[in-house]
Amino acid sequence: MKLKDIERILGAEIVAGIGLREKDIEMACGSDLMSDVLAFMKSGSLLLTGLTNPQVVRTAEMTDLGAICFVRGKKPDQETIDMAESKNIPLLTTPLPMFESCGRLYRRGLPGCSEYTE
Repeated sequence: MKLKDIERILGAEIVAGIGLREKDIEMACGSDLMSDVLAFMKSGSLLLTGLTNPQVVRTAEMTDLGAICFVRGKKPDQETIDMAESKNIPLLTTPLPMFESCGRLYRRGLPGCSEYTE
C-alpha cells in the first residue's frame, strides 16, 4: 500500500517526508513499547504509536521501518520531525485512536507483521 493511501484511509497529515507519498508500505503494527518494535516489527513496516519522542525515530531507523504514524492526534516536536527528515522516515499524524487506525488499515488489506509473507 502506498503512503498516500494510508494518509487517506486514516485522515492523516504527513508532517515529515511529504515527498515520499509514493513509498510502499508492506505491513503495519501498533505499539507504544519500543522493545516490542525492536523484537517483532519487520523492515518496511508502518509503526502506529502514541509516542512522539525522538527515540521512536531512532528505533525506526534501527529496524528499517517504512514510516511512523502518531495516533490520537499527537504531534511530534520539531526535533523529532527534523530527525525523521534527515533519515528519510515519513511521519504522519492521525486523530484516530490506535485500535481504529490498525483496524481501518487491516480492513483495507494492509497485513499485520505477524501475517506478512514475502
